[in-house]
Amino acid sequence: MTNKVDASRSLMQFLDERVVLYNQPGFITRDPVSIPHLFTKRQDIEIAGLFAAVFSWGNRTTIIRKSMELMQLMSHAPYEFVCRHEKKDLVRLMDFSHRTFNSTDLLYFVEFLHHHYTGKISPGSKKDDRTKKVISLESAFSHWMDPNDPTIEKALAGFHKYFFSLQDAPARTRKHIATPDRGSSCKRLNMFLRWMVRKDKNGVDFGLWNSIHPAQLVCPLDLHVARVARRFGFLQRPATDWMAAMELTGRLREMDSKDPVKYDFALFGLGIEERY
Repeated sequence: MTNKVDASRSLMQFLDERVVLYNQPGFITRDPVSIPHLFTKRQDIEIAGLFAAVFSWGNRTTIIRKSMELMQLMSHAPYEFVCRHEKKDLVRLMDFSHRTFNSTDLLYFVEFLHHHYTGKISPGSKKDDRTKKVISLESAFSHWMDPNDPTIEKALAGFHKYFFSLQDAPARTRKHIATPDRGSSCKRLNMFLRWMVRKDKNGVDFGLWNSIHPAQLVCPLDLHVARVARRFGFLQRPATDWMAAMELTGRLREMDSKDPVKYDFALFGLGIEERY
């Protein structure tokens, strides 16, 4: 029993050291989180972060390059673009693509963000006050969950339904916004929410949102993180799906119940940077 406890403490110490190693400004330039770090305005950070997260599959250099290309097409003012663009401004987006994400998807993303930020659609509030102008993307997620919910599962499922609530939502775009209702691990949205919600002084995550707590976050789970997690015995489920993300997060909560997803830095860094 003592050996198991000592081994557990040793592993936790090892992972804590890796969190310190990767949760620092030097990590930013090589990661898609560098895209929202180009901005200071809250809404610019949210929009740039959402696109960078949605584009995050495949080579990180390509992800960053394509995200930068989109920011350039939006004149490095994404909030201004989605709120005030004219039809002629959308022409410049028509040739954009990243892997399976094409101009049809991009135009719908812009349309949704325009409607949300200008208050043309709203998830509402507890008092159903739909006349108040929406100034943040936070409510698009937080509205669907209660403060005492153990995780962000309802927020992700609600956001998916809200995102595709416009009448002209293309069927093909649904593959770019995941939902736990379909069993997806929701890796990219969980990463985006980590950026927006986690709060510390290290300068990587932004901690802009207050209605979702770090304790409710779910660890972004991809093949690299899953491989390292299985090696450490944190993950038994063979599939890399929502239940696996929940299983892993549950194990991480045993080490830090208030901020379990900080260990994403360690698991991702070990998987990508160290090929662990």
